[in-house]
Amino acid sequence: MTKRTFPLLLVASLAAGALWAVSDPFVGEWKLIPSKSKLTDQMKVESVAGNKYAFDFGGGPETIAADGTDQPAGFGTTLSVAIAAPDSWKVVRKKAGRVLLTANWKLSKDAQTLTDDFTAIGSNGSPSNVKYVYKRTAGTSGFAGTWESTSETVNFVFVLQVRPYEGDGLSFIDPTDEVTKT
Repeated sequence: MTKRTFPLLLVASLAAGALWAVSDPFVGEWKLIPSKSKLTDQMKVESVAGNKYAFDFGGGPETIAADGTDQPAGFGTTLSVAIAAPDSWKVVRKKAGRVLLTANWKLSKDAQTLTDDFTAIGSNGSPSNVKYVYKRTAGTSGFAGTWESTSETVNFVFVLQVRPYEGDGLSFIDPTDEVTKT
């Protein structure tokens, strides 16, 4: 009796797992609908000394000189900040010489609003552009301060694929960057 029971339980377990994966409401392809979505962002810029600044985009501070040169930054990348004008900066992040993102920052006349024309470049070369508007929540003038996004305009199609992973997990796949997280 136990010799028959074990294979039947095994088959039933596998079938239940397969049915769970098929019926899981998260499994499928998900497309961002910008009008129904809110991308929130916060960044901090701290003046350290002279033209040196500490930038915190959520992964911890990175201190570099705002002189337009590529400088070591977090996660094996380089970061450069070029001052185009007192109210305009260009930020570029690279990894192994490949541009990962560019951002053109512009301060309002009263220095209370910052616009960010942000473009990420996927590993396949396709750009993803978001135009953020930030309000100052700390600091008084210039780019130094804490900035929180108030609105954004998404100028790309973002699709996320969710697939079953092993017995009870999920894989999240970003086909643009060919990145899978399980």
